Amino acid sequence: MTACPSGRVHVLRVISRLNIGGPAIQAISLTRLLEPRGYATTLVRGVEEPDEGNMDSLAQELGVQPLRVRSLRRKPGLHDLLAVVALTRLVWRLRPAVVHTHAAKGGAIGRLASLLAPGRRRRVVVHTYHGHSLTGYFSSGATKLYLAIERFLGRRTDRLIAVSEQVRDDLVRLGVAPTEQFEIVPLGLDLSRFDVPDDERLRRRAALRRQLGIPPDAAVVTVIARLVPIKRLDRFLRVATQLNSERSEMRFVVVGDGEQREELHHSPEAQRLGDRLIWTGFRSDIPDVCFASDVVILTSDNEGTPVSLIEAQAAGTPTVGTRVGGVEAVLEGPGNGSVASPDDELGLADAVRRILDDAPSAGAMARRAKRRTMSTFTVDRLVNDIDSLYSNLLSKRAAGAILDRASAAVERC
Repeated sequence: MTACPSGRVHVLRVISRLNIGGPAIQAISLTRLLEPRGYATTLVRGVEEPDEGNMDSLAQELGVQPLRVRSLRRKPGLHDLLAVVALTRLVWRLRPAVVHTHAAKGGAIGRLASLLAPGRRRRVVVHTYHGHSLTGYFSSGATKLYLAIERFLGRRTDRLIAVSEQVRDDLVRLGVAPTEQFEIVPLGLDLSRFDVPDDERLRRRAALRRQLGIPPDAAVVTVIARLVPIKRLDRFLRVATQLNSERSEMRFVVVGDGEQREELHHSPEAQRLGDRLIWTGFRSDIPDVCFASDVVILTSDNEGTPVSLIEAQAAGTPTVGTRVGGVEAVLEGPGNGSVASPDDELGLADAVRRILDDAPSAGAMARRAKRRTMSTFTVDRLVNDIDSLYSNLLSKRAAGAILDRASAAVERC
């Protein structure tokens, strides 16, 4: 296997941008936490859009210094060719043992560069689908093109990782790759910030409510999401409007920012909710946001693994989500959370209503969900899974190289 001069296995990790969300958290965390296992990782990132936010603070906290490729951007364009050239040169110069790409754009550019760079038979190529954008995002023509690209690259990738069975099954159904080419590796997070004593939780709950101007006895329903079409904040606002007239003290909190900010702020539903609707923008104190909330809801049309629901459950806050992508993998099991179909806004409102109307049952649900979350979605488990996957793939590659050399020797005789 290829190793750095230090003797460590070199990994080139590629992600198109470190915008706020699960893929960036995972890419940064793996870069740092695999080091004690004998890996040296170069993390390549592109450029975020101005309203996406970024995870630079996490990178700084963990001592990770990503390598920025400015031509690697979210939106398609001629700059993509420059990104392919830049990454191809980087692969050739660094000669990593493993190229591991994350999410759609990073996966396409990074894997294509690995194919183009000399010496590809010596490299292991891995790609993680943190979700997918092959349905419901683009026009039919664009969808067909992107699906063809994924199928082409899928056949040339040593292992495809899906963050949930639901995501894998979607990709298999779409013909990206057969089931046996996938590995299920659930998201792993450092959830220690969300696990605090009850008295501290109550103190921080009260403090954030005071900061946001929320009465102590108000019921608070929160959504934590980027303000982009796939997250369907319009749906959240309609659900909030249904619930708004039922309680004298109720607040609806939106934590996040994005391209739809102005459109959503000026929507009829937002105008009707008035000062009961609180827009906070991106925040770094997500544990306190969860502590201050009575329900954390997700209203997306598609999800890989919803970080907001995992973090809410780790904080002991009841959760409601749409039945899409990997949501049910997070809310799995009886009584761990409530789900409804994306088009069932009455069902989403009713799920929130049941939580608010039955505090004992909601508390029991939150405790069950917390126990499962704190044992399932841990960063230690993620590091173990990825280390094991890399080791197995590298061992197979090394064994294959030995056989190739033996065959060549026999042919020369």
